[in-house]
Amino acid sequence: MATPITIIKRATPRRALPGWLWFVLLWCAGVGAAVSLGLAFKVLMNLTLFAVK
Repeated sequence: MATPITIIKRATPRRALPGWLWFVLLWCAGVGAAVSLGLAFKVLMNLTLFAVK
């Protein structure tokens, strides 16, 4: 006995991003995270150094 399979097509097909675009997006996200972490570290270091003085 076969089971019926229903195929639903989307009105607008989804397009996958090309590999190089994923690389660029992930690279930008990594650089942004590193810069923001560095700035947060700098602020915390300045706060603790002023607290010690």
